[in-house]
Amino acid sequence: MNYDIREQKGKKYIFVDSKFSNEEEIMDVISLCMEHGTDYLMFSNNSLTDDFFNLKTGLAGIALQKFINYRIQAVAIVDGENKINKRFSELMLELNKSNNFRIFDNYEDAKNYILNLK
Repeated sequence: MNYDIREQKGKKYIFVDSKFSNEEEIMDVISLCMEHGTDYLMFSNNSLTDDFFNLKTGLAGIALQKFINYRIQAVAIVDGENKINKRFSELMLELNKSNNFRIFDNYEDAKNYILNLK
C-alpha cells in the first residue's frame, strides 16, 4: 500500500495513494491510523475506485461505517464529478452533517479541512 504520514500545524494524517476495493483493505488503512496514532485520513484521487462510488457494491457503506466505528475522520480528493453519481451525492449530503467523511476536488482544500478539524 502506498501511503505517507504527513504532519502540519501539530496535526498528523495519513495520505493514502493506493486503490482499495474490499473490506480487508479498508481495515488495513484503519490499522495504519492506529499504528501511527492519528484519527485523520486522506485519500488521493487514485484511491477510490468506481466500486466505491457505486452504492450497490456496498464498499462505501462498509468503509464509512468502519470510519465512524473507529472514529476516523477521512477526506477524499475526487477531481472528476463524473465519478459521483446522484445516489452517492445524496449520501454525501447526509455525511456533510458530520465530520466523518468529506470529498474535495483538490489537495489544498482537503488538507485545510483536516488541519482545522478538532
